[in-house]
Amino acid sequence: MSLADSQAAPERTPARGRPRSEAVERAIMDGVIGLLEEGVPLADLSIERIARTAGVGKATIYRRWSGKEELFVDVVRTAEPPGPELPGTSMRDDLVAILEQLRRRGVMARTSALLHNVFAQMKSSPKIWAAYQANVVEPRRRLQVEILRRGQADGELRTDLDVELMNDMFVGPMLLRTVMRPDADLPEGLSEQIVDTLLEGLRPVSSPTA
Repeated sequence: MSLADSQAAPERTPARGRPRSEAVERAIMDGVIGLLEEGVPLADLSIERIARTAGVGKATIYRRWSGKEELFVDVVRTAEPPGPELPGTSMRDDLVAILEQLRRRGVMARTSALLHNVFAQMKSSPKIWAAYQANVVEPRRRLQVEILRRGQADGELRTDLDVELMNDMFVGPMLLRTVMRPDADLPEGLSEQIVDTLLEGLRPVSSPTA
């Protein structure tokens, strides 16, 4: 049975559960990844071509994504390292988990020709880049800011500094190394080093150092 045959059946009969839906979505995203691996530019990835490659109808794609931009953001999200599982034991540990995900993403972007190429093309497409910022980057930033606010409320951080500024201070060094300095090392333990160094200066003066 071909991929097209295997995905056509759900179109003829009512969907009966989540696993079937996930299989269709996986086939569609795999189709996009396959086209990218073949060197097809983003500009040439039409919904019609993606549907033909995945063996589904265009309507199947539009039922799940509003357009190519939203679909492509989901493809990139699945290609990246998964979002961090926050320990929840302390602000410090949650920050380390956040930065570690960024570090692993940077390592993957350097070692994966596909991911490197995808990000380069994304930045040349304002609509796709804006969708990625809104659906991936912004939720991550809100989570980071919330962790810092919790740290202020728990007395782990100074309250006289803006949380947005502190977020930039924590995330900035890792982004600098992963994005602006492709020659810089990204060793294990870097996340802990960044967080612990910054916390030395951002803890309330009366708080004992860890």
